[in-house]
Amino acid sequence: MLPATYEPTNDPEITDMINKNAIKILVPTLLMALAVLSQGFSDYTLEIGFRLLVMITLAEAWNLLAGYGGLVSLGTASFVGIGAYALTGLINKAQFPLYLAIPFAGLAAALLALSVSRAVFRLRGLYFTVGTLALAEALRMFMVNYAGFGGASGLFLAVDPPSLYVLFCIALALMAFTTLMMSIATASRFSILLRAVRDDEDAAAQIGVKAFRIKLIAFILASFLMGMAGALQGLKVGTVEPYGMFGIQWTVNVLSIVIIGGQGLRWGPVVGAFFVITLGELLADYPALHLAITGLILIVVIRFAPKGLVGLVSNMTASRQGVAK
Repeated sequence: MLPATYEPTNDPEITDMINKNAIKILVPTLLMALAVLSQGFSDYTLEIGFRLLVMITLAEAWNLLAGYGGLVSLGTASFVGIGAYALTGLINKAQFPLYLAIPFAGLAAALLALSVSRAVFRLRGLYFTVGTLALAEALRMFMVNYAGFGGASGLFLAVDPPSLYVLFCIALALMAFTTLMMSIATASRFSILLRAVRDDEDAAAQIGVKAFRIKLIAFILASFLMGMAGALQGLKVGTVEPYGMFGIQWTVNVLSIVIIGGQGLRWGPVVGAFFVITLGELLADYPALHLAITGLILIVVIRFAPKGLVGLVSNMTASRQGVAK
């Protein structure tokens, strides 16, 4: 048990939890309104909206691991890819309905996390990061060379993908579910235990925190959400192949979103996703320039605003309020 006087070392994280009641009321209302209004959206708007919702889901899951738990993973692509392949197999081979295939694909990703947890949790810090990257690359190479999953050519979905509007609504529902899970996780005692493990795992263990169990819960939950996001992406494209679904770009994009938005802050992934997706669209015709600018922004944020845009705005607001008083 943690002593009653234990407090996380980061004050913005505590104040961030005050918004939980507003989230419970405003978020469902806004999502329902968006689902209704999206019927009049153009295909381009729905496409961008779908991508934004999927990236927010992935970023929220990664932020739980890295921001709250200190588990900086480079294995996002592992769970995205497993989710996409699991959905394709469930629909093609077992004729699962769509509403069951997506959560079961998330369960497949969660089972992967459970199966590798003892191995990767033996590693800490940079070694854990490298270990998760090795896992993603090993899975990608396995899928490329194993003919049972289509090899390098991948698999094709046996049914036609839903319309873009339906996909957008499913992505909206997935983001709503992710928001609910994250709101519960970050506003509960679990969040304090997770951050205690992040700040000093050995000290947390000495005062009774089950470090392995806490990390495992966060790892499984994040992997489950990532797997469902990967399943939704696989459903959209209608085909899954190793180079795309297990590609390093999933990891890089999610990492960029969370760092720019604000690692360990509740609204960081959302703000970061809007920023990164908007920047990507503005520079869509200049891919090399896009990469260079994104890299430069990451360097500047890491150096001058380690809590990202959300943390920077919060600090500026707090400073102004302090001056006003």
